[in-house]
Amino acid sequence: MQPRIYAVSEVNQYIKQVLDGDPILGEIYVRGEISNYKLYPSGHHYFTLKDPEGAIRCVMFKGQAMRLRFRPENGMKVIAFGRISVFPRDGAYQLYCNELSADGIGDLHVAFEQLKEKLYREGLFDPAHKKPLPKYPRRIAIITSGAGAAVHDMIRIIRRRYPITEVALLPVRVQGVEAPPEIVGAIRYANRWRVGDLIITGRGGGSIEDLWAFNDERVARAIYESKLPVISAVGHEPDVTIADFVADVRAATPSHAAEIAVPDMAELLDKLRSARDAMERSESRRLELCRQRLQALATKRAMTDPMAFLQDKRMVLDYVQRGLLHGGETLLMGRRRRLGELAAAIDALSPLKVLGRGYAMVTSEEGGVVRSASEVEKDEKLWITMGDGRLHCRVEEKEEFQHGTEENL
Repeated sequence: MQPRIYAVSEVNQYIKQVLDGDPILGEIYVRGEISNYKLYPSGHHYFTLKDPEGAIRCVMFKGQAMRLRFRPENGMKVIAFGRISVFPRDGAYQLYCNELSADGIGDLHVAFEQLKEKLYREGLFDPAHKKPLPKYPRRIAIITSGAGAAVHDMIRIIRRRYPITEVALLPVRVQGVEAPPEIVGAIRYANRWRVGDLIITGRGGGSIEDLWAFNDERVARAIYESKLPVISAVGHEPDVTIADFVADVRAATPSHAAEIAVPDMAELLDKLRSARDAMERSESRRLELCRQRLQALATKRAMTDPMAFLQDKRMVLDYVQRGLLHGGETLLMGRRRRLGELAAAIDALSPLKVLGRGYAMVTSEEGGVVRSASEVEKDEKLWITMGDGRLHCRVEEKEEFQHGTEENL
């Protein structure tokens, strides 16, 4: 009897039927480490799960991958749930994943850490971007569930601490897949229409799944882009969400958010009363000093005898006048004495004094002084001035002396 010969595709198809009919392989959980992870443009995920002694190829189609709460990465330890079957074309068996969760710490925790790291690198947590809260807000926009206990606690605390502040409630869902887009829309609406001076967004406590809307990347980016300051008030004090890192201020609880959003009016009134008392004391001291000065001025001589001031000034004027007259006379006498000395010196140097001692001064007819015999010619007319008159002469003969000889004397 001839053995039956099977085609390759028949063998692969047979193996596929065997594997598909195995109940264990139809719903199986596999623990391993991700490697060779690839995300194709089609949205399908391809990777390998391995442990120290083996490996298995895996695929996760787009429909199942859309439900992932974290981004798979190489080296990540996970638990995959699905079925093992054969792809007949290649003849290789692989795990078709329906669900994928992080091993040990949970997929939500992984998703939280991945988004936290991503936004940190982008600078959304940078303290330089944080906006200060207004000291005295006139209106506060609260974005939370309208039916939760958190909103009632916040309104009650705001009314008690600072009743002049208005509260604008923008009710949204804070849990479920619809919550993130509603929260984002409310934040953008509050900014566009300036609903308040600041925003408080959050909710009461719950599990990590309950609080997950505030770990959504869309909510984080809306808070970062908000022009209004945002206080994040999610859960209880140990609860931390991505919104807490991005917000301008993180409140431990919704009640705490209401406390830091507004001042305490009782404390403000105490400060105002203290300031008023300090002003009253300051004014009382100033008035007392003014009263004392007025009393001191009232006893001054200028106030009791107004003419005494003028008399004193007249005496000062007389004293100044005598000083000026004495100074003037002294100055005038000094100037006269100096004038006499200068006149005597000038008189001693006067040419007339020289002429009076027998000397004469020779000038030309034009009036120029003749200082040398070489300056005149024979028959030239000259004037000779003496101490008591002048002579008009004509040069008949000229004789010049040799300088520096005794014969000239």
